Amino acid sequence: MEALVVRKLGDPTTRDRESSPIVLSKEEAIPALESPTAVRVRVKASSLNYANYLQIQGKYQEKPPLPFIPGSDYSGVVDAVGPKVSQFKVGDPVCSFAALGSYAQFIVTEESQLFRVPDGCDLVGAGALPVAFGTSHVALVHRAQLSSGQVLLVLGAAGGVGLAALQIGKVCGAIVIAVARGTEKVRFLKSLGVADHVVDLSSQSVTVTQSVKDFLKSRNLKGVDVLYDPVGGKLAKEAMRLLNWGAHILVIGFASGEVPVIPANIALVKNWTVHGLYWGSYKIHRPHVLEDSVRELLSWMARGLITIHISHTYNLSEANLAFSAIEDRKVVGKVMLVLDDKSNVKSKL
Repeated sequence: MEALVVRKLGDPTTRDRESSPIVLSKEEAIPALESPTAVRVRVKASSLNYANYLQIQGKYQEKPPLPFIPGSDYSGVVDAVGPKVSQFKVGDPVCSFAALGSYAQFIVTEESQLFRVPDGCDLVGAGALPVAFGTSHVALVHRAQLSSGQVLLVLGAAGGVGLAALQIGKVCGAIVIAVARGTEKVRFLKSLGVADHVVDLSSQSVTVTQSVKDFLKSRNLKGVDVLYDPVGGKLAKEAMRLLNWGAHILVIGFASGEVPVIPANIALVKNWTVHGLYWGSYKIHRPHVLEDSVRELLSWMARGLITIHISHTYNLSEANLAFSAIEDRKVVGKVMLVLDDKSNVKSKL
């Protein structure tokens, strides 16, 4: 089968095949069913996440031994089942997530780890749901327990987890404020009709703080109840000035490259709750939380409450271009590797 294989650590965006850490192998063995309850999936699509980008460079907290096939969340069609599999049959549309291995034509997992994609749902889109939407759902619903009428401030709102957070916040009945950089991204966010207010970081006329304060004043609101932060850096520090007493801070990641300092003295005085969220570790410590989360998200997807916005699609041989789109911050929503697709690079922007 074809698969992307990481043979050495390095920058996956490079176009030089000799120096690239990723190789498109066409001779990988198709994985066998190793247990009676195993299921083999022919992968249709797999999502690129920032964690995958970091892992190939050796900068992620989980460092698998070389060589390895990267990739986490995916969707596809059941190709083969073990003799004791009862919930799935060959041909069923499914999605799931794995620690490694989804950037390949086939992947094997246990029946208990698979989720059936509801009828009528886009299979490629379902491949982008588990990690990005799962992260935001666990953060907002399970950890912060976001409720109707609360104010949610989402940093990095045009990215995969950011767009997911906006939509989940709206499903929860929150007042949603989105922060993104650039005219194109801001225009896109406004066109979705999900955010109650959108702030453009590139605007020279008003600061983020002032823009949010003006909006809150217009709604007779005191401040932000939940801060969703996948960015970090100076933006996170600025956003903390907007938080209410008793607010929740969700630490999702550090796309800015700078880890923010959260002042413990102010957190004490204002009774803030700071949540560090490493979504992947729930698979080890609280797997039922992830399973319940993905099931609820799939039901929301089937009902049209959430939409997976795919910015770019690539095939396996174009993986360096896919990672470049992430590095260059060209993405609004998700970047997908789509298998068994004869078309070339497509941008949906």
